[in-house]
Amino acid sequence: MRETIYDPLRRREVALTPEEGVRQKMILWLNGTLGFSLNVMMSEYSFKYNGLQYRADIVVFDKERNIKVLVECKAPSVEIDRDVIEQGIRYNRTLNVKYIFFTNGITLCGYKRVGDAGDYEAISDLGEIK
Repeated sequence: MRETIYDPLRRREVALTPEEGVRQKMILWLNGTLGFSLNVMMSEYSFKYNGLQYRADIVVFDKERNIKVLVECKAPSVEIDRDVIEQGIRYNRTLNVKYIFFTNGITLCGYKRVGDAGDYEAISDLGEIK
């Protein structure tokens, strides 16, 4: 029998894969550390990019129901490298999010979009996100 974990965003038990374990830790971090309510988060957010269907691991909405934060989760065995970061940036061409996080449960990288040219810089103060 497969091990499961409760996802409070999907409100059901899901298979506990390595990536899912990282996703659940990030949900707790977004809620506990950054103070985002579970009500403004969504797991497995579907969207289209270049005519293809994709899913963002976690998104956080602002008060106007626009996506404010995108989180891409990888299994602990996957390095957060240039390819992973470029994947998130490609997604953001459609989602137009200000803050992007990448994590494998070991490494956490956060970036904010600056200007309209699609440039990003590392987040230096987590307080600015809320």
